[in-house]
Order: sequence, then C-alpha cells, then structure tokens
Amino acid sequence: MGSCCSIRSGSATPRRDGAVARLRTATATSAGGIVVRYEAGRPQLVIGSRRRERDGRTWTLPKGTPKRGESTEETALREVGEETGLEVRITGPLEDIEYWFVQSGTRIHKTVHYFMMEPVGGDLDRHDREFDQVRWIDFGEASAVLTFETERALVAHAADLLRVGSAAAEAAS
Repeated sequence: MGSCCSIRSGSATPRRDGAVARLRTATATSAGGIVVRYEAGRPQLVIGSRRRERDGRTWTLPKGTPKRGESTEETALREVGEETGLEVRITGPLEDIEYWFVQSGTRIHKTVHYFMMEPVGGDLDRHDREFDQVRWIDFGEASAVLTFETERALVAHAADLLRVGSAAAEAAS
C-alpha cells in the first residue's frame, strides 16, 4: 500500500467583525492493529491505557503516526511494536476508522488504518511510555473496557471475522 501522510492544514477564513471565528481544518493519518492470541482456545487482544487530563483514563488499541516515507503497514508494525512491546506480523487488513476532533484551534479529520496481527515475539513489559499499562483482554471484554465506540465496533467486527475463520477451518478439517 502507499505511504501515510501526517497532518495537512487548510487555511482559516478571515474573520469579519461580529462573525464567529472558523476553525482551520487539517487531516491526519495513523496506523495500528488488533493483535490476537489464543488462551485456552479463546481469542484475546492487546489494549493500552493512558491518563488524559480531559477524560481521565482511556483504554485504546495501539496505533500511531507514520514517519516520512513509511508505508501504512510499516507504520502499523512499528507503532504496535513500540506501544505494546510485542513483535508482530500482519495477518490481514481491517477497515479504517475515521473521526473528527479539535486540537489547538484546528479541526482535524483523522483516518486510522487497522490490521489484524499476531504476536511473534516480544513482551508486554517492554512497551514504551505512550501507554501507562498494556494488557491482554478477551474479545468479550472489549465492549466494556475500550473507551471509544469506533474501536469497540472495529473489535466486534474483528471478532466476527475470527469466528467465521474458525468455522471455515473446522469445516475444512
């Protein structure tokens, strides 16, 4: 796939007397993954937590911003590795998540490209400082633990894909 881009800005419209100031707009791109392992035959995924001033503690999927010249897949592998301490490989693509937020007077439209992944080494204790905590949870816990609805929906879709894949593997054997 192609390279990711970082934040691009558009210019703000000049303010007229008495008019409400318009926010500048920008776009941002990140990439990450749902890392899956099986414990006692049940799928689990890795999530991370960090403290935020505005909304307390958040639990999210690992993801991050591309470096110059990096492909979407390279960004996802690097960021998931850094944030979780795991060495991972991509097993397939997932759909993108898109959302808007405001930061420092700029309205940002963000797209996050996600991949299904599996661990091939590493250790959660080696995660970087972007997350305070990193842990495995059962897929069934994700809807109650993950902070953002878009990520909860993505994990539910990934769980469906795992069930379909498991059923197909059983039927083939």
